Amino acid sequence: MKPSLVRYIDKNLGRPICFLLTLHRRVISLFKEDDISNKKVSKILFIKLVEQGSTVLAYSALKRAVKMVGKENVYFAVFKENRFILDILDIIPPSNVFEIDFKNVQKFAYSAMKTICRIRKEKIDAVIDMEFFSRASAILAYLSGASKRVGLHLFTCEGPYRGDLLNYKLLYNPYMHTARFFLSLVEALNHTPSKKCPMIFKVSEELSSLPAFSPSEEEKKQLIGKIEKLKKKKLNRPMLILNPNASDILPIRKWKEENFVKLGKMLLEEFPDAAIIITGAPKEREKAEIIASQIGNAVSLAGHTTLRELLVLYCICDVLITNDSGPAHFSTLTPIKSVILFGPETPLLYGPISNNTTVIAPDLVCSPCVNVFNHRDTPCEVGTCLKGISPEEVFRKVKGLLSAV
Repeated sequence: MKPSLVRYIDKNLGRPICFLLTLHRRVISLFKEDDISNKKVSKILFIKLVEQGSTVLAYSALKRAVKMVGKENVYFAVFKENRFILDILDIIPPSNVFEIDFKNVQKFAYSAMKTICRIRKEKIDAVIDMEFFSRASAILAYLSGASKRVGLHLFTCEGPYRGDLLNYKLLYNPYMHTARFFLSLVEALNHTPSKKCPMIFKVSEELSSLPAFSPSEEEKKQLIGKIEKLKKKKLNRPMLILNPNASDILPIRKWKEENFVKLGKMLLEEFPDAAIIITGAPKEREKAEIIASQIGNAVSLAGHTTLRELLVLYCICDVLITNDSGPAHFSTLTPIKSVILFGPETPLLYGPISNNTTVIAPDLVCSPCVNVFNHRDTPCEVGTCLKGISPEEVFRKVKGLLSAV
C-alpha cells in the first residue's frame, strides 16, 4: 500500500475503531480494573510496524527486554517488508517475529487479524507500542489481550486522536533521542503508572553498543566479483557508495539526483581510480542506472543485491553518502564511514548512533517539518532544507573522511 493510503486508513478507519475500543475499555473497567501492579512481566511484545532504520534505534530497548524476561520471551510485530533488520540484529528468535503483510487492504486486514490471534495465543502480558501516535499500533496493543500496554498518550496535548487504550502512558519528549525514548518504554514496566498523569521516572541505563555485522570472507569475495562483473573492470580504492533514493514513505527526504551526479563527478575528478557504486531498491533500478551513466565510470547495484549483501557492501567500502533513510542506520552495524543528509527530520532525534557518522543538516526555522504530531506528513513540497546542502559541501566532508582513512 502507498503511504498516503496507509495514513488515510489509519485516520478514517483507525479513529472510530479507537473510539469504540475506548468505550469497550471504559465499560469493562466498571467491573474489572486494569492490571497496573508491579506484578513481574513474563512476556514482552514490541510493536514497530514501519521503518527499518528505527528498528536499529530500538536495539537498546530490545536488549533491555531480553535482560528482563529472556530472549525466548520477547516478541516483535512488524510489517513483512521491514522484518529483515530484526534477523540481522539477531537478538530475538526468528519464530518470535509476527509479520503483517500490507501489500493491499485485503492482505493487511487478514494478516492483522491472524497476528492478533497468534499474539493472544502466546498470552503476552506486556506490549510496547513504539509507534508515534499511530492508531493501528494502539489498536493492535489493545486487542493483544496484554494487561500492561505501554506507549505515548496525548494527555492535555492536541494531536492525533487514538483513544485511551494504553495504561502505561508516557508523554512525548521532543528533546529525547528516539533510541533513549524506546528504552524508556521498556523501563516504564518497572514503575507503577498513574491513571491521570504521565509516568515520571529517569532512564537509568545507557544505550547499548550496536552489534557488529561480520560477513564471511567468501561473502565479500562473491560480492566484489558481482560488482566487477557489472563494472567490467577491477575495483580500486577508495570505494564510495552513493544512495540517492529514500523510500516513498517520505519522498521529501530525497536529495536531488543531479546533486548525486555532480558529487560523483567531483569525487572521480579528485580520485580518478575510485569505485563509485550506486545503491537502491529494485524499483529504483532504472533511475540508479541513469545516475551511474551520467556520472561515468560508476556502477549501479540497485536491484542487484539482497539486503544482506547491502550490509556486506558496507563492510568492504570506505564511505557511504546517503540521505536520511534506512541505509543510514544499517551502516552503523558495519565499519563504513557515512555522510548522512538530513532535511525535514532532525538528527537530534533520529540521528544514527555511531562515531563513524557525519551528519549534514541545515539549521532552518521550519525544520523538522516532519514530526510525530503530523503523522510525518509535511505540507512542504519544495524541500528547501535539502536544496541548501550543496554537492561541494558534501564533497568536502567525504574528502576529509578519506584523508583520515
